[in-house]
Amino acid sequence: MFVKLDNKDRKMANSILNVQLPAYKVEAKLINFEGIPQLKDNVESIRDSKEIFIGYVIDNDLKGFLAYTEGDNEYQICRLVVHPSCFKRGIGRKLVHYFLNEIAKKKKVIVSTGSDNLPAINLYKTSGFKFHREIEVVPNFYISLFENTSNH
Repeated sequence: MFVKLDNKDRKMANSILNVQLPAYKVEAKLINFEGIPQLKDNVESIRDSKEIFIGYVIDNDLKGFLAYTEGDNEYQICRLVVHPSCFKRGIGRKLVHYFLNEIAKKKKVIVSTGSDNLPAINLYKTSGFKFHREIEVVPNFYISLFENTSNH
């Protein structure tokens, strides 16, 4: 079930971290980059975030979430996270499709991921995102930017 998460609530912020940190640790190994900013988050940084969080909950347990920001002309997916115990169950895909179909109806959506994160790249490409460009964020580490303009 999809639910809006109140990241300002301390207990919910802790639940978000309990999904986010293990997921980003897996990604850090996958892309061979330990500098993912979300690995440095704590309860206070989650509570202070201006992002909007949508969770995927099974039996009152947060299994994954998508966080985004909304600008005048576009949305940006800032985080797409699934707990490692729930990998390969389609939760990330369900979150992206819910976001595209229920929230981001009339605006462009942008997202970025490590250029070596092939599972995420495959998910975005098969969800209608088109590769936009690649950026070197630190020496020898690249992120790929994707856009979805099919909703407007």
